Amino acid sequence: MTTAPAVSSVETASDPAPLQPLLNDAVIVLRAPTQVWSDHTGDIGSAAVHGVYHGDVRHVRAMALSCDGSAVEWISAAPDGPSRIVFGGLLRGLDDPTPDPKLRLLRDRRVADGRVSETWTLRSRVAEPVSTTLRLTLTPEFAQLHEVKSGHARPRPAASDAGNDVIRLAAGAQGLELVAPRGRVASGTDGIEVSWDVDVPAFGTAEIGFTLTLHDDALVVGGATAAPRWDAAAVAAAAPDPRLARWLERALGDLDALRLVLPEDPRDEFFAAGAPWFFTLFGRDSLWAARLALPLDREIAASTLRVLARLQATEDDAQTAQEPGKILHELRASALEIPGEGIVLPPKYYGSVDSTPLWICLLADAWRAGMPDEEVRELLPALRAALGWIRDSGDSDGDGFLDYIDRLGTGLANQGWKDSGDSIQWRDGRLADGPIALCEVQAYAYEAALSGADLLERFGDAADATEAATWREWAADLRERFAAAYWVETPEGRYPAVALDRDKRPVDTLTSNIGHLIGTGILSADDEAHVATLLLDPSMSSGYGIRTMSTGAAGYWPLSYHGGSVWVHDTAIAVHGMLRAGLDAPARQVVEGLLDAAEGFAFRVPELHSGDPRAQSSVPTPYPAACRPQAWSAAAAVVCRTALESAPRS
Repeated sequence: MTTAPAVSSVETASDPAPLQPLLNDAVIVLRAPTQVWSDHTGDIGSAAVHGVYHGDVRHVRAMALSCDGSAVEWISAAPDGPSRIVFGGLLRGLDDPTPDPKLRLLRDRRVADGRVSETWTLRSRVAEPVSTTLRLTLTPEFAQLHEVKSGHARPRPAASDAGNDVIRLAAGAQGLELVAPRGRVASGTDGIEVSWDVDVPAFGTAEIGFTLTLHDDALVVGGATAAPRWDAAAVAAAAPDPRLARWLERALGDLDALRLVLPEDPRDEFFAAGAPWFFTLFGRDSLWAARLALPLDREIAASTLRVLARLQATEDDAQTAQEPGKILHELRASALEIPGEGIVLPPKYYGSVDSTPLWICLLADAWRAGMPDEEVRELLPALRAALGWIRDSGDSDGDGFLDYIDRLGTGLANQGWKDSGDSIQWRDGRLADGPIALCEVQAYAYEAALSGADLLERFGDAADATEAATWREWAADLRERFAAAYWVETPEGRYPAVALDRDKRPVDTLTSNIGHLIGTGILSADDEAHVATLLLDPSMSSGYGIRTMSTGAAGYWPLSYHGGSVWVHDTAIAVHGMLRAGLDAPARQVVEGLLDAAEGFAFRVPELHSGDPRAQSSVPTPYPAACRPQAWSAAAAVVCRTALESAPRS
């Protein structure tokens, strides 16, 4: 065994400041928990996000293909689903002198759980044999994912063991094996090189390839092994709109590739939140993705509920933000540190104010969609505990509204879905002080209380029936207090405030959060219609979806993460609520904008995009650091299908 030195990352000591990598121009091929990010040639290393990742570790920082005697001139990149792509190039330095290119190189990359393979095929129409040497150069790294995200990637040295056509590297719990049949493997201070001598017959082909096998003994999630329960092509073929058909096929492929399991429960799948930073279990994200996709797959909703129930908090612990009955926010293999922000999240982190009521809402939705009674009964203890959290711990200051505050100062300052530090602002741009009681969380809690009561009454005993009546009274009281406390009047009109601050003042910014209220029952039918109208106003609707913040707010900026951008899942939640409230026409109007956005992103919609108005740009402007694919963005396509299928036929 020898020790290979760590190879430096793209970021250097002379860089003015580490920055989060941009993602919009990179190519991704994935099968959770493995992902490969490259440029459009297939080479890896020219951008900060590039690499071969497995779990929360970037195993390979750079990887490149070269050919002796000719540059490779890449002309195509053809994805075939989420887990395969074929790059096509020309070798004109080895070609004959005629105008048409006659020597092609195809680079076929496939990704599976813990495995990346490439096949390189040379195809010739040259009348003479062609001989050359193809080379692969590879730079190992083994940097933590959160370091890559922050721009602070720190390579780790790895012990190596090499043979003629194989090399193995180990860096603590992580390692990789490169197998290159018929290749010559060499390892040095600059990384690994593999070379193959290739003879291509006249008018013939030649093929070589290699496989990377990745492992991580610390990994807390694994890839799903069962086939998805949907046929993406069949679902797409039945879509009522050709753009929706293309979006569905792409989105359902991504949802398939984002399926994960916990190693101890390999039959219970859930959706990873998204690539590249969130290839793990997120309570809120996994719940919403399963809920939006429920018309397509009831079973993954049920299994997501079971996975989160097994991890439900049983104690009070400020370090992990646990409180009895609380549903998990995030699961990692190790602590997550965010350099420069003072944030350190433990491997199991419960800092989410909405995961618990959303868990109850999904359980009720799944039951109504046909989840077997015996599976629902098994979750009754978790249901009782989740309702207990809403009553006993979710309201930290006793004012009757669910709220959050980071008790230690090292967790997330904001613990709703808009979890960036500046997401909850007054209309004049000032940040609101916590505890923060978000408007949509009250709506989730109202729906959860009524749904929980239905479940207790249907599946519980006499004591549960009594408890059900208590919860209905609790919900009625919450609805009345919400109406009195949250509505504001500003120059933009009358609407629910985004939140109450620590002094119980309604934070008066007009935001997309109010779209989450529709369909929950916390608003009257007239107020639901009024809110839907506000969301369609040009101050909130970009034409490509609903902005997170109104253009009338001082903090609005179209490229702000939560202060004016458009999140597809956020818009889809508003559509989901509109359909439940019978507001089909505004729902379809919003869906038309989402379809235009999907088309602008080649039908793989990212986590978020700019809130620039449609009149300003014929295609949506990317938010350059947006993740993709993202589970709840992909699941939004299913909601759009429901909206268009509800349209009256001509």
